[in-house]
Amino acid sequence: MSDAREPALRLKGIVKTFPGVRALDGVDFEVMPGEVHALLGENGAGKSTLMKVLAGMYQPDEGQIVIAGQPVQMTNPIEAKAQGVVLIHQELSLVPEMSAAENIYLGELPRKAFGRVDWKTLEERSNAILKRLKCNFRSEVTVANLSIANQQMVEIARALTVDARVVVFDEPTASLTDAEKVVLFDIINDLKSQGVGIVYISHRMDEIFTLSDRITVLRDGAYRGTLTTSETNEDEVTRLMIGRSLDLSRDDAAPKLGDTMLEVRNLTCPGLFEDVSFSVRAGEIVGFYGLVGAGRTEIAETLFGLRTPSAGEIWVDGKKVEITSPRDAIALGVSLVPENRKEQGLVLQMNCRDNMTLPQVQDLTAGPFVAKGAELAIFDQYRDKLAIKTPSWRQSAAVLSGGNQQKIVIGKWLSMKPRVLIVDEPTRGIDVGSKSEIHQLLRELAGQGYAVIVISSEMPEVLRVSDRIVAMYHGRIMREFSIEDVTEDSLVQAISGIKATAEPA
Repeated sequence: MSDAREPALRLKGIVKTFPGVRALDGVDFEVMPGEVHALLGENGAGKSTLMKVLAGMYQPDEGQIVIAGQPVQMTNPIEAKAQGVVLIHQELSLVPEMSAAENIYLGELPRKAFGRVDWKTLEERSNAILKRLKCNFRSEVTVANLSIANQQMVEIARALTVDARVVVFDEPTASLTDAEKVVLFDIINDLKSQGVGIVYISHRMDEIFTLSDRITVLRDGAYRGTLTTSETNEDEVTRLMIGRSLDLSRDDAAPKLGDTMLEVRNLTCPGLFEDVSFSVRAGEIVGFYGLVGAGRTEIAETLFGLRTPSAGEIWVDGKKVEITSPRDAIALGVSLVPENRKEQGLVLQMNCRDNMTLPQVQDLTAGPFVAKGAELAIFDQYRDKLAIKTPSWRQSAAVLSGGNQQKIVIGKWLSMKPRVLIVDEPTRGIDVGSKSEIHQLLRELAGQGYAVIVISSEMPEVLRVSDRIVAMYHGRIMREFSIEDVTEDSLVQAISGIKATAEPA
């Protein structure tokens, strides 16, 4: 048995180079048994590459992996799992056509004689794990029929099938509700108490400071330092991550408001939201805040023509309109930056230029051909305007950082010259430096006269960017706050369904 003081995992001098890019430059990292060690860095800092080396998905060019004091080689994920290393991916790696049980034990299905699958044992074991995770679905359900949050719970369930030494959680809460996060944190603390080493990757500082014992920071593929969580603060961590302090203050100057660009009157979609009324003026940001399932995204989808309301009216720039499709919305100047940029906002295999001009490609044709010069001019304009970091328009959108992917999606819709810009979860999965840039960009867009709706599950975000905040609960607007009058307590009460006993003075 190894000494309890021996690291469960040690990575020593890890180097990984891709064509033209040194993704990891001699990185050191370790996690002790029973420790939650957070791994932080901006998008593109090398965190996921380092974990893929650990999981056997990439082979390092230099360096060594040491598990429980013994040097090992991980040539594939199966070998990594045999060594007790489990990686819970940020991007779901499930097989949609299979059941939850088959995904949980993928590659390790219990067998009977002659290699037949022991379905009874499989379902019993899987249901026991799902019960431990407090999931409200059975293991027999097909993964494709589960919500994204429940698919994430299936991904997490995989970690509980083996006697793990080290479990890596890569942005595990991105799709989870608050209740599911509590369950996840309990599981992490349970694994910690059993002596399992936990590597926790997240951009959410509140989670990092709640869960972790130590924090290691990468920047530009290099090790920048390790901090004891109880002895540091968010500002020090941020400086290590991005090389500077962030200005998190908001401009308290009164916004220059123009005419009402969007007005919604008594809009209803049965089972999703009911009797919703609000307005947004030019030069204003209205934040929508609420728990998962409150109806915020569904309202945005209705305004963009992806859903059909059963009642209510939509007015754009003073005129009552009918929006039955995204084409209608775009023609009226309503654009939507969706919640899931990778699945709904981008064609990842396409280059940056073609992604940005995709909605207007029909308007950029010269005879049977697309006018590439016009496309390039649009890309160059918004690359400069939004400070998109990419070496060339030819770069595939798939390899950009999360922040730059989001800027491509925003640029795509700004190039359509919208009156109303709806941005759903603008900084999900984005590092703190890029998050600050996106927030500043949204404020600048409002200053340029856009009417902006921001939907967010993060209270600090809506408080920082919004001029007014609409609080929703179970498909209804509970209260509307001006930024001067809102408090964190009143906002929490409103999204929890508690009506105000008295309006603020």
